[in-house]
Amino acid sequence: MTYTPFFVHGETRPARWLITCDHATNVVPMDVAGGDLGLPREDMERHIAYDLGAYGVAQHLGALLDAPVIASNFSRLVIDPNRGEDDPTLLMKLYDGSVIPANRHADAAERERRLNLLYRPYHDELARMAALPHAVILSIHSFTRQLRGRDPRPWDIGVLYAEDDRLARPLIAELEAAGDMVVGDNEPYSGHLPGDAIDRHAIAHGRPNALIELRNDLIADHEEQRAWAERLVPILTRALEVSGV
Repeated sequence: MTYTPFFVHGETRPARWLITCDHATNVVPMDVAGGDLGLPREDMERHIAYDLGAYGVAQHLGALLDAPVIASNFSRLVIDPNRGEDDPTLLMKLYDGSVIPANRHADAAERERRLNLLYRPYHDELARMAALPHAVILSIHSFTRQLRGRDPRPWDIGVLYAEDDRLARPLIAELEAAGDMVVGDNEPYSGHLPGDAIDRHAIAHGRPNALIELRNDLIADHEEQRAWAERLVPILTRALEVSGV
């Protein structure tokens, strides 16, 4: 099977939503360090390598909302598609206590090679899809309950946003009104990251947007991913109606 740096599902689906998943897989392409970053399997299976469960949720949301989905197909440790090209964390050498051996000596030329091989094709495709009239971008991510040496995070779900909160505010309100989840308002971290995917493809073009972070232990398997998607669809639909965008 020929490798591709991104997946697209339901490109012709008619909904306004464009579902994105920037950290969908933990794949290390063979063209990068022979397909092995030098990390043990347990590290490649945890949150430092990708957003566990997010891709499944994104695919279910796309099907239920009748919306197209685009997802990356390379580990964030290879090169992070949710960072600006000038971001110092674009190519991580240490993440949550783990040194990434294949990145330790990666120089500017290697960084540029990975940008051309993976990062730029993904963003070019995302830009093409986001240019559809009246697109509303919904980015699906997941977060770990607890970073090493840190306190547990209390949230079940978070909504991240920058200066454009037209969709995020009603979405937070609808999630809180459900009454059965702990909702983070720009948690577990701020949604303002210059040059990230939302900044580049939504904010820079005035497109309505929100980024959802789900706690990854809540979406660990297929059934949980489907259940969360089904739970979110009416909430997202109401939030978009209330926002008036």
